[in-house]
Amino acid sequence: MTAPIALTCGEPAGIGPELAVRAWRALGPDCPFFWIGDPRHLPDNTPVIGIEAPAQAPAASAHGLPVLAHRFNAASVPGQPDPRNATGVIAVIERAVKLVQSGQACAVCTAPIHKKALIDGAGFAYPGHTEFLGALGGCDRVVMMLASDRLRVVPATIHVALAEVPRLLTPDLLRQTITITAAGLRRHFGLSRPRLAIAGLNPHAGEGGAMGREEMDWIAPLLADMACDDFLLSGPHPADTLFHAAARAKYDAAIAMYHDQALIPIKTLDFDNGVNVTLGLPFIRTSPDHGTAFDIAGTGMANPASLIAALKLARRMSRGD
Repeated sequence: MTAPIALTCGEPAGIGPELAVRAWRALGPDCPFFWIGDPRHLPDNTPVIGIEAPAQAPAASAHGLPVLAHRFNAASVPGQPDPRNATGVIAVIERAVKLVQSGQACAVCTAPIHKKALIDGAGFAYPGHTEFLGALGGCDRVVMMLASDRLRVVPATIHVALAEVPRLLTPDLLRQTITITAAGLRRHFGLSRPRLAIAGLNPHAGEGGAMGREEMDWIAPLLADMACDDFLLSGPHPADTLFHAAARAKYDAAIAMYHDQALIPIKTLDFDNGVNVTLGLPFIRTSPDHGTAFDIAGTGMANPASLIAALKLARRMSRGD
């Protein structure tokens, strides 16, 4: 039997705790997971089933939300992050990773964190979840993929100013991004020879140098140099024609050059069901593609679709399909 998924609590004052309950109600034993966090942070009247070990989660999930308790320094108020809880948020992520590394969980699914609260309360030294998980996994480089049933897309550069993209986008970076993406698709998505479409950096992929030369000078030569039997590469493609239905049918994932080039299409196509996947880690990690949503935390308005999709995808990835 496949081990259950470890779901971290995320920022206690955000929508993570309430979404965990709603995800359990939607999935139950069909996609067993357990929540790691302080039961005080869950909504009132949550049917909590305390567990001592992840192996107890599948049976417990038939009766309530399986909870592996982790005591925090303070209670929580929806919409009001408390830096006193920062050390707890970080420790829960570390605990989840250890459980996956030991084989007690099949994957980590992370609820959204609030980086400012972590910095203020614990001096958090990472730009975000992805970089922290990479450090915990001992990885020099990991890749962020946004995935849904309609599109998988990877930004080569992520949370940087647009003016910095041409400097940071190097042949080595793009080569690593392509290699890690292809390996992740083979390992976790059952694609023996994944098809990757590479977007250009400039409008119209440079249009023969009239709108930029990166495509001619090094992107196209790099793709030609990387041609091999393990994956199929195409491009560089004009980004404005890469994401319509007919184009998407020709590839398994697209590699974009910067954040918005990747995230605008997937959030337009499937806003509620997008999943953040970290490729290149020695374990499976998924996350809903949204933030803490302090403005609606505790109101019951938060949509659990992305978290449900993240848990389902983690389960499928653990089976390699």
